Amino acid sequence: MAANVLFDQLGRQRNDRVYRERIDHLDQMRDEEVRKRYRFNKESIRFICNLLRDKLQQPTKRSQALSVELQVLIALRFYATGNFLQVLGDTVGIDKGTASRVVRKVSLALSELLPVYVKWPSEDEKREIKNDFYKMAGFPGVIGCIDGTHVRIQRPSENEPAFINRKGYPSINVQAVCDSKGRFTNLVARWPGSTHDSHMLRTSNLRTVLERDNNGLQNGILLGDSGYACKPYLVTPYLRPSDQSQERYNGSHCRTRVTIERAFGWWKRRFHCLHGELRMHPERLAHNDALHCFKGACAVLHNLAILLREPQLDQDQDVDIGEINGQNNGQEDGNGVRNYITRTFF
Repeated sequence: MAANVLFDQLGRQRNDRVYRERIDHLDQMRDEEVRKRYRFNKESIRFICNLLRDKLQQPTKRSQALSVELQVLIALRFYATGNFLQVLGDTVGIDKGTASRVVRKVSLALSELLPVYVKWPSEDEKREIKNDFYKMAGFPGVIGCIDGTHVRIQRPSENEPAFINRKGYPSINVQAVCDSKGRFTNLVARWPGSTHDSHMLRTSNLRTVLERDNNGLQNGILLGDSGYACKPYLVTPYLRPSDQSQERYNGSHCRTRVTIERAFGWWKRRFHCLHGELRMHPERLAHNDALHCFKGACAVLHNLAILLREPQLDQDQDVDIGEINGQNNGQEDGNGVRNYITRTFF
């Protein structure tokens, strides 16, 4: 009773919300400074904002809703640095939880653009890609290079051994195919780190498409390292070359296949969140292929960066071109295609 009387006398008291100042200094920076912080220049950032505006625009300004531009800048800053969300929030002037929600929202919006910007080439595009690859080292009929790369994640609490890769740290194994310009044309990002590259290909939709449409050199082939089985649609290097033509074949194969290694290098240098430890729950990262993970978003941004002619970073950094002398995985039923290429072109 006394409490009710006290409430009637004093009334409901409520503290006013206090909003921190949000920092948006894009217009005050030069293009070089913007690119250093966000990996894109001002014009490219505006292009990305317009792509995502319908998905990110808030219907009202209630509670000082974040603008589309600020949401994109927050996400780009996270991709570029991989910083803790608390640090990112303090830098921009928002709460850690808000930063987390913004990064996830922008990532999902970008991932929905995968079918538009990460897509298998058309027949006309294949002809152009073949010509570009042939100019590199004289290897004929190549429409893409395939490989896997590991993205480090936090150590999971469940099913930990499945995520430990051959180098001893937890990761997600990402399979990608790139064209002659380093653009990703196919991406699979749902397997834990212990998964072998050849298993990812065997269980992917890409294998079904290749077996149906690419049964020889004329229809186009992929280049892969010795971890894959040699197939009519995917040729690998000779494990033990026996003559000069096979050695020339291996050399040309290596100089052409290095394109996918360069693409991975550009990808991880531009978006450092993929180079360090990705601080997200592994089950969230592996859910529903690449559509609900940051790697899908970064793949779209990678292709956009090439489309928008953004310069590469650290051009002089060495690239790991992988091993030629390894164990070939599986039955080599692609020997006929490989031997034909060797006899005819090398």
